[in-house]
Amino acid sequence: MKNNVKQVLFAHSAGAQGSAGQGSFDLVSYLQTALSKEYEIHYPIIDDPEAPTYTMWKKMFDSEFKKVTQPLILIGHSLGGSTLLKYLSEEQPHISISGLFLVAIPHWGKNGWDVDDFVLKENFEKSLVQVPEPYLYHSKHDEIVPFSHLEFYKKAFKGAKVRVLEGNDHAFAKGLPELVSDIQKL
Repeated sequence: MKNNVKQVLFAHSAGAQGSAGQGSFDLVSYLQTALSKEYEIHYPIIDDPEAPTYTMWKKMFDSEFKKVTQPLILIGHSLGGSTLLKYLSEEQPHISISGLFLVAIPHWGKNGWDVDDFVLKENFEKSLVQVPEPYLYHSKHDEIVPFSHLEFYKKAFKGAKVRVLEGNDHAFAKGLPELVSDIQKL
């Protein structure tokens, strides 16, 4: 690992991740090309991405945060983003974070999707003092995570930089130039 290389930890979506067209695979491939060799993207896969549990995510985050250098750029896509927030707010790891980028993340619980395993604690954002205000990306007509889920995160993170995207994309297989541009501003 080169000293000048910026470390990125990418928390993937649910579902298979192993090849083109699956989960977050294409978005990560796009980012690896678009961000150049100045960035090293860590893209760990949980034990069973087609039947994910929070415990799987917690185990993966515990392990990965010990391996990467800091400060760290964090990207969470879909379920990966919401579990990343749960982990950061509940475990409060001692890591230096230079940026948090959340792409099409679902809201779990009241007025969201009802799966207790992924629900954030009330006022979770107050536990994120070590985390910079996030960037939020969501398509207006997302076919997987309804656009209304973005409202929960906009209320929780009043200083978030919100990127409302035209169209219905969720996986961003062809890329997300706004994300690349925002990362490069760090």
